[in-house]
Amino acid sequence: MNHTRLDQLADGIFAIVMTILVFDIKMPVIWGPIDNMGLWLQIKNLLPLFLSYVLSFAMLFTYWRAHHFFVSIYAKNVDSLLTNINALFFMLISLVPFSASILGQYSKNELSIIIFGTHTILIGLTLYWMRRYVLYSEHIKNPEISRREIRGSTIRTLVPVVFALIAIPLSFWSIKISLSLFTLAVIFNLSSYSTRLFENIMKTIHGFLFGSDTKGHFAD
Repeated sequence: MNHTRLDQLADGIFAIVMTILVFDIKMPVIWGPIDNMGLWLQIKNLLPLFLSYVLSFAMLFTYWRAHHFFVSIYAKNVDSLLTNINALFFMLISLVPFSASILGQYSKNELSIIIFGTHTILIGLTLYWMRRYVLYSEHIKNPEISRREIRGSTIRTLVPVVFALIAIPLSFWSIKISLSLFTLAVIFNLSSYSTRLFENIMKTIHGFLFGSDTKGHFAD
């Protein structure tokens, strides 16, 4: 398959899915007159759907950006297996409006956290599989990629997976904290300083546990 065709397919799928997300946010039909307070209450009831939309849209953006780097920048060519991994990735991406709708409409139910979290894990693991295949397969050619960049892509790919794994069981104790973990994972991937912050934290932890000589373990 031509590299450009896969890029165009990815852009089209992400554009459609990100647009479909907003379709769930609809004002209910109000029969008869309504005052400002009544209208505000109707709008307020849409807040969980709106927050789910913002979270899912931002999450999709981070997935689109990661896919762009892995397939369009890290990979100089495309083979059949990489195309098939992309097909699985696109299928999971297309289901985001479904899990986002459940999260928005039933945000106080643990099952909604389980569904959204499991979906996040599946997308993240598929993206990680794609990344590993692009970087380490003998069939895919790569440009010069620094160790720091490879390590950063690993962290950014797996942080949402780890946070979702924590959020699912945690939802039976506090749904709000679980939702906060999903949000933090997205913020982490949106921030340009998150990888550096993560590395500094790991250096501090390693230095505390094993002494101050951490240079050899975290060198670029």
